[in-house]
Amino acid sequence: MAYDLLIKNGRIVDGSGMSSYFGDVGVRNGKIVDMGKLKGSATRTIDANGMVIAPGFVDNHCHYDAQVTWDPMCTFSPFHGVTTVLIGNCSLSMAPIRPGKEERAAEFLSYVEAIPMDVLRTIDVDWETVPEYMDKLDKNLGINVGTLIGHSALRYYVMGDECQGRAATQAEITDMQQVVRDAMQAGALGLSITRNKGHYDPQGVHVPGFWADEEELFALGEVLSELGTGVIQSGGGRAAELENRLMSRLSKATGRQVIYNSLGQTVRDPDAWKHLMAIVDETAAEGIRAYPLCSPISVTQRFNMSNTQVFRGVPTWHPILLASDEEKLRAYWDPVVRRKLHEEAVEWKMDRPTDTISRRWFDYTWVQEVALEKNKELEGRSLSELANLKGKGIIDAFLELVVEENLQTIFLQGENNVDKEAVTRILNYDNAIVGLSDGGAHVQFHGGYGYSTRLLGHWVREQEVMSLEKAVRRLTFDSASVLGIFDRGLLRPGMAADITIFDPDTVNTREEDIVYDFPAGGWRFREMADGVPYTIVNGQVIQEEGQLTGALSGGVVRNSYYQMNAAG
Repeated sequence: MAYDLLIKNGRIVDGSGMSSYFGDVGVRNGKIVDMGKLKGSATRTIDANGMVIAPGFVDNHCHYDAQVTWDPMCTFSPFHGVTTVLIGNCSLSMAPIRPGKEERAAEFLSYVEAIPMDVLRTIDVDWETVPEYMDKLDKNLGINVGTLIGHSALRYYVMGDECQGRAATQAEITDMQQVVRDAMQAGALGLSITRNKGHYDPQGVHVPGFWADEEELFALGEVLSELGTGVIQSGGGRAAELENRLMSRLSKATGRQVIYNSLGQTVRDPDAWKHLMAIVDETAAEGIRAYPLCSPISVTQRFNMSNTQVFRGVPTWHPILLASDEEKLRAYWDPVVRRKLHEEAVEWKMDRPTDTISRRWFDYTWVQEVALEKNKELEGRSLSELANLKGKGIIDAFLELVVEENLQTIFLQGENNVDKEAVTRILNYDNAIVGLSDGGAHVQFHGGYGYSTRLLGHWVREQEVMSLEKAVRRLTFDSASVLGIFDRGLLRPGMAADITIFDPDTVNTREEDIVYDFPAGGWRFREMADGVPYTIVNGQVIQEEGQLTGALSGGVVRNSYYQMNAAG
């Protein structure tokens, strides 16, 4: 048989979790057509000797909703072997949008996911509905993109400026249901909601999706039940037990898979992950499909006090973060302001309605890089150590350094997934879904694109926490199945030819650096990969040896309802 692409001599890890084997993969017309020991001719042959041939990785949690309109590759995900991304998470999406409301709609995505508004203002929003948005994307994609219907965008579309602060009326819920129905019939992969107390707009008000009552959530979920398709994703943020109980009831009522943020180890509550696992075990035993997402990334965040998300939502701090640098400096020098900040962020009140920072944030926030040579000795010290050294309170010691160095001191905060034993158990937990890169979000604080290469390099090769076959399944079939993308996630004849070729001996993430490649002169963190020489989407190589080929072979992946009705 003649092939468009023939991949030879590789170790095939097919995504099922079964044992790997050595062989070839033949591709024609964007599909896998043969596997085994193949002898046919090919337009192009890749020798994968010493490499793993795997299904393309499926990133189940991204925020490329705006970026994909000018960057059809969703960089830097393809460098890490990702062939499909899911956008519209955490109730935040770029559709539906009413004409003339683009600025306000973009603010929700901008502030929660830390994407500069100067960048978002460059987008030519020439769509209104979710189907129109998907059709626009479908014309120009290098990577596959699945879309969720963001509840905050939906609420703003239907309720206007009253989307924050009150429950929806029955008439408004009915209108929202119809928007969801239209989007699902056009192929959207599901609905995203949020219960996260840390999801604010720039004015310090919770995003629209937060204000929905349970009646509204269940009514919207019922549309997915009616059509028999779609996943429900939640941004999470509440206490683990409350979050799981709500998500479980939502899954049970609708019959749909629910995924939510997140299962992880955190120094703020070291045993919380164990408690959540016990709850998930209980609900899973009842046949309820409500599962948390988890990540192989040890989350750290670099920031300075000119540009940070760390303290958003703290009442006195929130408006200061939105002010000019000159106003910040005046506020941080004011003893009255400092006292208020100390009360709100250090002397934490038990009834305070915010979870934007954790109670002991100063124990795992470090001075990473000082601006003045005379302060060099402070590098590597936590803010608690800094306060002890200076003989002052946390806020006074912290902000005196910030003001002295004109907001240019670089701090590092790290609190999540830093315990090896905990992360090992979490990554191997079958009732959690690995992913959660947040690709496209928090662009000036950290990358996250490399969750897949981090899993394969650090956790599998170096730490040996699971088999290579299991890791590949976690990155491919698990997410594809949950998201209802049934023609991807496995290497099988007849499946879409989304393929990643990687070197198991060298695959890993590289150190982050900064690039100025966003519109309006915007900058972001870049995170590249080692050991991923080829990323193939629908049978075409889109990334080769760390370079994009220019191939635009991707497309919008659509739900099973759409595919069955389109075929019929």
